[in-house]
Amino acid sequence: MARTKDFDEEEVLRKAICIFWNKGYNGTSMQDLVDGLGISRSSMYDTFTDKHTLYVKSLERYQKAADEQVCNLIKSAPGAKAAIKRLLELTVNDLIGDDQQKGCFMVNAEIELASHDDCVKDVICRSVQQMEEAFYMAIVKGQQSGEIQTRQDARALARFISNTIKGLQVSAKSIKERAFFDDIIKTTLSVLD
Repeated sequence: MARTKDFDEEEVLRKAICIFWNKGYNGTSMQDLVDGLGISRSSMYDTFTDKHTLYVKSLERYQKAADEQVCNLIKSAPGAKAAIKRLLELTVNDLIGDDQQKGCFMVNAEIELASHDDCVKDVICRSVQQMEEAFYMAIVKGQQSGEIQTRQDARALARFISNTIKGLQVSAKSIKERAFFDDIIKTTLSVLD
């Protein structure tokens, strides 16, 4: 008969995200995970198989939460431009408010592992595609309503904005100056006029 788990798997994944986000994949030891997750080594192996599987599941959990947040923000905004502006501002506020300057967990994973880890690359590619698609749908809606110019292709604009957010996330690892980020937001929004 299988044993029941004496821990909440979602809570363990939230803790794992924090550990990996702070230390990176290569900087996180098994002992860091055992200590930080509050579960035994055997429970971790029984549930997640190994460190790599736990890392990939953590990325997937992070991606799911981020995608939900983006979709909700876009749906609740009064218009496409407002949604994009809110998302840019939310990203900057989160980054500037991070005293540890961790950047984005997903971007950090892309930089550290994606070039040589197909599982990580797949999670990141799905995340990029979902973000791009959310922007694309908002931009198309904005173009149809006349709120956003139609001189440029909606897909190209979505890719540009998605990549701009990634650039903000990388820059925030070393820059905290609000004016720097405000200039980027203002310029990014100007391509929609």
